[in-house]
Amino acid sequence: MEDFEVKDSPFPPSPVVPQLLQPETVIQFHCHKDIACFNACCKNIDISLTPYDILRLKKRLNMSSGEFLKAYTFPYEMEKDGIAGVKLKPVEGGTACRFMTEQGCSVYEDRPTACRYYPVGLLSIRRQGENFDREAYAIIKENHCLGHNEARQLTIAEYRKEQGLEEYDELSRGWRQLILKKKSAGPTVGKPSKRSLQMFFMTCYDLDQFRDFATSAQFNDLYEVEPETREKIKTDDIALMQFGFRLLRQVMFNEMSIPIRPDALEKRLARKREREQILDRIVEKIGPVETVPVEELEDKYKHASD
Repeated sequence: MEDFEVKDSPFPPSPVVPQLLQPETVIQFHCHKDIACFNACCKNIDISLTPYDILRLKKRLNMSSGEFLKAYTFPYEMEKDGIAGVKLKPVEGGTACRFMTEQGCSVYEDRPTACRYYPVGLLSIRRQGENFDREAYAIIKENHCLGHNEARQLTIAEYRKEQGLEEYDELSRGWRQLILKKKSAGPTVGKPSKRSLQMFFMTCYDLDQFRDFATSAQFNDLYEVEPETREKIKTDDIALMQFGFRLLRQVMFNEMSIPIRPDALEKRLARKREREQILDRIVEKIGPVETVPVEELEDKYKHASD
């Protein structure tokens, strides 16, 4: 366990206890319907969603990923001019979770990772010079939460298993690694282009749109995807999501794992030339366009308003 002391901070005290905990650390916590603070943590939310969270929730609500994103989330920058994250949108004009009911969470079986972890915080750490991630945990103690006063004790590993987090963490690991690598690389990878930011957002969060992109003729003209993978991503959301992380590692960090077809560039140039020829023929048919001096336009609108 590592302790960190913070003195004379100008900011309000953080609810995160400044200790890095390990899976075998024993915690004291129990949340249940009969506790006095039941639902209190759902009344003022700040919940970031992982790609797997979105996949589970959009299926639960029988929506496309695009519909879910529009109705239930809003994007935010993880760092200035950097890659985007997605947060759950609270109720209109308030701060409460839209899935909260008097009986508890209406999507409990598919609740987001952050909800499952509470009051434990997952910390993914990549130290400078290391090419692997370390996972540690922290405890979040907020005044409203009485679960810490309950007598039940268990290890963090046991709590994670109880909350179904092993599956959630495993399927979101590729996404977390992308974010960590981008942050640890800093300016060495350069400022992301608008196109690469859009690519990251679509691939991670708008899975149905990414499927259309990854199964299109243009994509398969460029990338030589294994036949088995190509078929699987047509119907398997998890396989598609993992393929997306793989593609982003290639696009963002040049970690080549999806071969580019040798004749891909030549085909793209041929298509570009074809489009240019079509545009040239259209321009020929239209002929020269007669321009009207700006002064005449101004006079015309002036008289029209008289």
